[in-house]
Amino acid sequence: MNTQTEIENLGIKNIGELYHNVGFDTLIEHEIKNGETLADSGATMVDTGIFTGRSPKDKYFVDQEPSNKNIAWGDVNQPVSKEIFDELYAVATEQLSGKDLYVMDLYAGASKASQYPVRFVSEIAWQAHFVKNMFIRPSEEELAGFKPGFTLINACQAVNDKWKEHGLNSEVFVLFNVEDNIAIVGGTWYGGEMKKGIFSMMNYWLPLQDKLAMHCSANIGKEGDVALFFGLSGTGKTTLSTDANRELIGDDEHGWDDEGVFNFEGGCYAKVINLNANNEPEIYGAIKRNAMLENVVANDAGEVDYDDGSKTENTRVSYPIEHIENHCTTLSGGHPNNIIFLSADAFGVLPPVSKLSKEQAMYYFLSGYTAKVAGTERGITEPVATFSACFGEAFLPLHPTVYAKLLGEKIDEHGVNVYLVNTGWTGGAYGVGKRMSIKDTRACINSILDGSINEGEFDTTRTFRLKVPKTLGDIKPEVLNPRLAWEDKELFDATRDKLGQMFIDNFQKYQTEESEFDFSEAGPKLP
Repeated sequence: MNTQTEIENLGIKNIGELYHNVGFDTLIEHEIKNGETLADSGATMVDTGIFTGRSPKDKYFVDQEPSNKNIAWGDVNQPVSKEIFDELYAVATEQLSGKDLYVMDLYAGASKASQYPVRFVSEIAWQAHFVKNMFIRPSEEELAGFKPGFTLINACQAVNDKWKEHGLNSEVFVLFNVEDNIAIVGGTWYGGEMKKGIFSMMNYWLPLQDKLAMHCSANIGKEGDVALFFGLSGTGKTTLSTDANRELIGDDEHGWDDEGVFNFEGGCYAKVINLNANNEPEIYGAIKRNAMLENVVANDAGEVDYDDGSKTENTRVSYPIEHIENHCTTLSGGHPNNIIFLSADAFGVLPPVSKLSKEQAMYYFLSGYTAKVAGTERGITEPVATFSACFGEAFLPLHPTVYAKLLGEKIDEHGVNVYLVNTGWTGGAYGVGKRMSIKDTRACINSILDGSINEGEFDTTRTFRLKVPKTLGDIKPEVLNPRLAWEDKELFDATRDKLGQMFIDNFQKYQTEESEFDFSEAGPKLP
C-alpha cells in the first residue's frame, strides 16, 4: 500500500501535494514561502500563535478498555468518550482534506528493543520541520520498510466549536486513542504538543513491559559511565547535561530497558531566554541552519535578542542532536552509574548537593520538587513550591508509583548512586539570597561524576536529614551547609521547616491503604 492510500485510509480526502519525508532544504524553502524568516545564524524563526506552551487542560485519553484499566484518571489524565473522539477526528480530517500535506515517518526510542515507529501528518511545513528535528530519523533502508505503529494527526487550524456541549475545557483538543494507536491535535499551533504527546505514549507503553520511561537528560563519560539528570523546567537539566567533557545522549526524554539507557528523541528542545555564548556555548552553537527558533524577537537583519521575553518567557530552539558536536552517535548508553535530581529551591534551604539513600531517592523522585520564584506570576510575592511526581507528572498516564517502583528496582539491580542537587538559592530565599553559581553547581556535578564526593566525610542536616559533604573542592563551607550562609539562623530554621511541612503535606497522597509502598519515613521530620 502506498503512502497516498494510507493517508486516504485515515479519512483525509482530496489530498493535494504529498510531501513525504522531505529533507530540511525543502521544508525551509516552504517555510520561507509561507512567510517565516531566517535568523542571521541560518535558523528558521517561527511564531506559534497565541499558544506559546502546551495546553495540559485540553489533553484527554479515550475512555475504553483495556487502557482505561491502566490509566490513572484525574487532573492530568482526563477521560473523553469514543463518540466525542470520533466527532473531533472527523473535524481534524476534514481540516486536512483538500490540502497539501507533510508526512514524516520517524522513530521514538533509540533502542531497537523498545522503539516505536510514529507517523506525523500536518499541513504546516514548520511543524513537519519540528518533528524531523525532534525525533529519530530513519535511514533510507529503514524508511523503505517503515510501518507506522502510531499516527499523530496535527490539524492545528481546526477548532472544536462544540466544546461546551462536549463538556471539554476549550476549543483546543489534544486527544489520544490508545487502542487505535492514533492521536489528534487541534486549535493550537504549539509544536511541543507533538513532542510531549509521543512522550506521554512512551510513558504508557514502556512501563507495561517493565521498562522505565523518564523525563530526564543523560550523558556519558569517556569511560562509558552514564549519568541521568532529572528536573523540572528551569532547574538546569539541559544546561548541566550538555558538557564539553561528556557525550550528550539526550536532553529531555529517555527510556531504561534491559540493555541500558536510550534517548526517545533525535533532537534537543532548549529554552533560549537569556541565552548567551559564554554560559551555554554548546546550545548557542547549535543554533544554525536546520535549527528552528520559536517566538524569539529579532531585528530586520535577523539578529536575535535572546533577552527579550516580550512574546513569552518560553522562547525555544529545536535542533537535531548532531548540532551538539559532542553528542553520542548511538543515542544510548549502558546502565547509569549516577542519578541526579535537580531542584531550583527558591526558599534557599536545600544544600547544593546531598547524597540520597535508596529510600530517599524514592521519596524525592515521587515528590519531584522545585519552586517558582516571586514575580514569575502576578500576585506571587514569595517562593511557591511545585511538586510534580517523577519530575514529569504532566506526562504520566500511569500512576506515579508505577514509575517509582521501576526506578527503585533498577537502582537496586545496578547499584546506582543518587544525589539531590539544588540549583536554586543560597544565603536566603529569592529576593534576599543569591542564585547558586554555575561554577559551584558544576563543581558539585563533577564531584559526583568523578566519584570524589564520596572520598570525604558527610554531615546530616536537620529536618530534611540529608547527607551533605563537609568539604568539597574549593566550594565554601557556608555554601555546602546552607544554614551557615543565612545571616538570620532562626529565619532559616523556620523557612526550612515550612518547606519540610510542604513536602509532608504533598506526600500524603501516596500514603493510602492501597499504596504498594510508603517512603514517607525517608522524608523530612519536623522537630
